[in-house]
Amino acid sequence: MILFFFFIWLISAFLLHYLFKKIQTKPPLHLPPSPPSLPFIGHLHLLSPVVTKCFPYLSSKYGPLLYLRLGSRRLLLVSSPSHAAEIFKNNDLAFAERPKSPFCDKLSLFGEFSFLASPYGDYWKFIKKLSATELLGARQVGRFNALRHEELGRFLNRMVQKANKNESVNLGNELMKLTNNIICRMVMSTRCSNEEDEAEKCREMILGCVELVGKIGIATMLGPFKKLGFWFSGRQVNDVTTNFEELLDKILNDHEEKAKKLDGGEGEENDFMDILLQVEQDKDAEFKISKHHIKSFIMDLFLGGTNTSAVTMQWIMAELINHPNAFNNLRHEIDSVVDKNRLITESDLPNLPYLRAVVKETLRLYPPIPAIPRECREDCKIGGFDVPKETIAIIDAYSIMRDPNLWDNPNEFRPERFMKPDDDDDKKNKQNLGFIPFGGGRRMCPASNFALNIIHLSIASMVQCFDFRLLGDEEREGSKVQVNMEAKAGLVMSLATPLLCVPVVHLKGPFGVN
Repeated sequence: MILFFFFIWLISAFLLHYLFKKIQTKPPLHLPPSPPSLPFIGHLHLLSPVVTKCFPYLSSKYGPLLYLRLGSRRLLLVSSPSHAAEIFKNNDLAFAERPKSPFCDKLSLFGEFSFLASPYGDYWKFIKKLSATELLGARQVGRFNALRHEELGRFLNRMVQKANKNESVNLGNELMKLTNNIICRMVMSTRCSNEEDEAEKCREMILGCVELVGKIGIATMLGPFKKLGFWFSGRQVNDVTTNFEELLDKILNDHEEKAKKLDGGEGEENDFMDILLQVEQDKDAEFKISKHHIKSFIMDLFLGGTNTSAVTMQWIMAELINHPNAFNNLRHEIDSVVDKNRLITESDLPNLPYLRAVVKETLRLYPPIPAIPRECREDCKIGGFDVPKETIAIIDAYSIMRDPNLWDNPNEFRPERFMKPDDDDDKKNKQNLGFIPFGGGRRMCPASNFALNIIHLSIASMVQCFDFRLLGDEEREGSKVQVNMEAKAGLVMSLATPLLCVPVVHLKGPFGVN
């Protein structure tokens, strides 16, 4: 018996020695600085739904590169241009993934079929190439010039009607309808003319979806607790995506019927859905896509294009209304380039540098996605610190583009700072990724040029055709009413208070479309 216990003790001693030696020989991780944490929840108590407040606060107090623990998830908060450059340039491939949404294992439109959420691989590469060549490239975008002008004309005529009645408009809602109609017509040849129309249903569903994603997006970072987010809002998310799929199924069937009647769609201008259906039927395609891929990609187009473009234009108009000198400078530039008897066109845009400066300055102050998410695919180093695989990286674009080390008076709206493209500071910002409104690296927004085209033309048209009077202006004496520039909670940076104003006609219409 004594021999037996001695034998057990000896084996245990050898095992303990082996394990202790193995632990000792494995070097500890050199992690970035980390604020004080709480048991179990880690740093979750330091976060708030308004990321434009909590992330800048954390970086100003604890530093530009922070290691946070949210439940069981590791998070790297990046708030400096140099560290952002390491992620988007030096370690671009290592950070070529986006964190999985809590929807991914429940809903196909957000999961394996989604271009925005898909892992870096053959499908993602194929769709990106297809987008660049057949969907969002300059040639394809140019094909839809007349369509965009038609929708812009409808928008301007609605504004004229409001002006003639001296009625206020919710500019955000009107801009949302404009971008939605443009995308709907480019994607599936339909538009919203009343509340029962398919495009209007799309708009309502996308808005509902964006709101739900914002509500439970934080659940992505909570490991096993992400199911709680889906448990609370899962039924709503299911309803939104199920209804969207049913609507897209109907439109897909209509397009397939049209293609049969027209011998594959020849003789008519193909929209995005026609092009995707042709790719689905192509036996020689590099990647075989299905109707699930098509529906998911179309949902991505709406999620990535409708809301972000509309809220960006809201911020631009809010700043121009708050800064009459900038508004008048922009109008003077437009009047010097465009004859007063016609509406501005896309061919005029290259001759409007101040317009581009106004748009850039607004994107710098109010990036549509203020916190850009990535996920580390492999162990790597950032700023000399270890970043383990599967760590979520949040690039705080809002803080980076207001960095006082890169920008003079960074919180002021000063479009003139972008009027000198050869300026040394401008070159430095581009090299160090100090200006990243659309992200960076291989997973930056593929539709940025398309979005900018719509934004430039729409803003220029509004400034050319209207003045804007805020509600209450006529009751104030000695000072003008200012637009409230507070941002609300959510993944997309948008105004907390609706932008309500009365348009006043400056350039008389009509603008060609009723």
